Amino acid sequence: MTNEAIIQKTICWIEDHLHEEITAEDIAAFAGFSRHHFHRLFQTSVGMSFSEYLRVRRITNAALALIHTDARIIDIAFHYCFDSQEVFTRAFKKVYGFPPGQYRKQMMKLVNQKEERHMEEKLKGWFSSGSHPFNYEMGADVKTVHQGKQSGYLKSQTVNPAEGEFATMMQQFKSEKFKGKRMKLSAFLKTEDVQHMASLWMRVDSASEEVLQFDNMSNRPLQGTTNWNHYTIVLDIPENSATISFGMILSGSGCIWADSVKFEEVDKKTPTTNLETDFVLRDEPVNLAFEE
Repeated sequence: MTNEAIIQKTICWIEDHLHEEITAEDIAAFAGFSRHHFHRLFQTSVGMSFSEYLRVRRITNAALALIHTDARIIDIAFHYCFDSQEVFTRAFKKVYGFPPGQYRKQMMKLVNQKEERHMEEKLKGWFSSGSHPFNYEMGADVKTVHQGKQSGYLKSQTVNPAEGEFATMMQQFKSEKFKGKRMKLSAFLKTEDVQHMASLWMRVDSASEEVLQFDNMSNRPLQGTTNWNHYTIVLDIPENSATISFGMILSGSGCIWADSVKFEEVDKKTPTTNLETDFVLRDEPVNLAFEE
């Protein structure tokens, strides 16, 4: 099992046990590593320590409960393993800038106003594309969130999409600042009732629109219903590149959510996930009798 697969397995376990007491020893034992090795592996892959991740996920879920349920603050605090309402309030205020009660009042007003304007709002920097983009809804979701206050989503609006029908929520930009570098695209993704496949994708093109590097996770797609987990794509940006495109793709019916997307440089020791293999032109024909 690869390191990425191990981290995904442990994150899945964490998501199922957010309301239980979890120690670093518990999760390291689940992953099958020493505490020190697991801490280093998790930090490298996710960009934060295990304890930071656990705290962020608990506080994020607590924030959603404040907005979308009428549960008492003290009950929410205890459900997500805070020792007291005071401890919860200090931790919550550090992340959101307000104590839980004040946050609940302000955010409920904003959510109601946003729902009145309709939830399908365009997301800054993102646009939809694909074979049938108008059959899919793209927007921001304040109820299904991994970190912060909202996530992005792409959802099919047809019951039985035609075979091969897909859409993507994407960005496209110049490659000039990234030439010669190895770049990692990562995100937390969640899916619901995905019929065919959902995934991250990334592509590097030349000025003549030749595909130089590409990965759409076709060898590791998300299907069905999955909880939040961490996924990565790593590609080199060649000197003859012109544009970089990336995003989330949904093929068929279902819904995919994305949160905490990162685009960052990594060292050359990090293996690439490029699915485009270099084609080498031979000097002469070979194996014409089909015997080799």
